[in-house]
Amino acid sequence: MASLDGKTKGNIQGVGGGKVLRKGVLRHLAFCCLAAFLCIAASACGKAASGEEGQRYAWPLGTASPEDTVTQIYAEAFAAEVGRLSDGKMKIQVYPNSTLGGDRELLESCQDGDIPFVIQNTAPQVAFMPDLAVFDMPCMFRTMEEVRQKVDEENFYSLMESVYQEGGFQLLGYADQGFRVMSTNRQVQSFGDFKGQKVRTMENSYHIDFWKALSAAPTPMTFSEVYIGLQQGTIDAQENPYEVIVSNRLYEQQDYVVETNHLPHLISLVVSDSFFQGLPAPKQEILMNAAKYASEEARKASDERISEKMEEITSSGTQIVTVGEELWEEMREASRPVYGEIEKAVKPEIIKAYKE
Repeated sequence: MASLDGKTKGNIQGVGGGKVLRKGVLRHLAFCCLAAFLCIAASACGKAASGEEGQRYAWPLGTASPEDTVTQIYAEAFAAEVGRLSDGKMKIQVYPNSTLGGDRELLESCQDGDIPFVIQNTAPQVAFMPDLAVFDMPCMFRTMEEVRQKVDEENFYSLMESVYQEGGFQLLGYADQGFRVMSTNRQVQSFGDFKGQKVRTMENSYHIDFWKALSAAPTPMTFSEVYIGLQQGTIDAQENPYEVIVSNRLYEQQDYVVETNHLPHLISLVVSDSFFQGLPAPKQEILMNAAKYASEEARKASDERISEKMEEITSSGTQIVTVGEELWEEMREASRPVYGEIEKAVKPEIIKAYKE
């Protein structure tokens, strides 16, 4: 889950107490050690480029996601393929579960060139690159195949590459965790059934406006509070990809999972632009080829895991509800005002390419 949602620039959460303070100090020390390590690694990489010696230290790849996720599969596949294509001369070490920082910290460190590689959901990147809000346009695609074709499309991908480069990054590819879906204790069979439902959302104005457009009652809430919120009835519903719903056992407090499929949950693999530009062309090519392979592997894993997660949900007694074409079109039509807001923040050529 992203520690920074949508357009929000902060959302740094904390609880007072010695344990949290000690954790913060330890993380600070970890960053100091990592910085020193990277200075040595950069020196070694420079020597390798001139043919003096090989890479002595593995390059870090940071994520804020736990190990049992598609993000981890994506990261490990990329690291392994880089090693294979380089005959073991290029090494990448994966650091999951916010070991090197949360989403915001990781992106800042990557932008500064301190951490070469980061894999994360696109939501926390909007604060750094507003054009990525294009992915917050609800009900644009009916299937994940359509989403994948769009983000891989040469023209659209080229526009996204430019956005990331302007932000100080190189985009290496996209994977996903499928669509975001709604879990709730109220049956949804018609558009009117959304009315008044207290739906937990991220701190993202576009997401909030979408649920308002459905006449629901969007309720921004820290993710760590969602399970208890559902249990105590503070909220009626929430929305997330299947993987998140199952890994956090949210379905235990819900009668239905409604396949609203309102937004794709995209995951991006990025590399610091300064780091990437400092590599010789053959190494750049290895990274790009490895990223393409890893994206395909992660997408396969996502599809397989979604099927498994759905089986786990239904076996628990929670019902999965498919949204019909008529209701989905009503949701899409209601989303028009949200499109207008996003179009004010995103370059016209990007909006055009995404909607084509």
